[in-house]
Amino acid sequence: MLLMPQTDWQWRYNDAYGVLSVSLGSEMEFLTPYKAKLLIPDALDNMEFSVEHAKFYIDLLDRMQKRLKITDAAAVQIALNATAASFMLKPQMPKSWYFDASDVCVFADVGKVFELKCQGERHLVMVVENGLQAAMVIVLGKQCELGDGKILSQFDIIKVMHNRLHELTRHRQIAAA
Repeated sequence: MLLMPQTDWQWRYNDAYGVLSVSLGSEMEFLTPYKAKLLIPDALDNMEFSVEHAKFYIDLLDRMQKRLKITDAAAVQIALNATAASFMLKPQMPKSWYFDASDVCVFADVGKVFELKCQGERHLVMVVENGLQAAMVIVLGKQCELGDGKILSQFDIIKVMHNRLHELTRHRQIAAA
């Protein structure tokens, strides 16, 4: 069963775990992986889960149901993390040099799933925010080794130029989380 936004949902910084969280009522709290150094200043205070946040979250859930074969729990986890990333993280500069360029021009839309190719490996990502030349994506797989000892973990965010996004191969099963 999909978790739908309620009027009592709130963003808050969880000091005990050192990450942004979403209070989902009086008895549930969802912890994102996003630490204070990545967050905008407002995210360190309690903040309502606004109508704009709810719309983004619901739209993303809808798009994922059409594009990914995942459980409801995984969809909620991805959508909450993506919503947090879209609204609560500081802007990033593209870090495209880690990834292989694509031979095909792609249309990057929020909620669309692509692959990034790095060191001969393919990594499933989803667009969280789209710009004119670059897109901020969330890592859907377990981890992505970038080289130089750098690793992106599941739900980490990275901004890449559109020419680094590879369309999914048709025969590949799309399963995340």
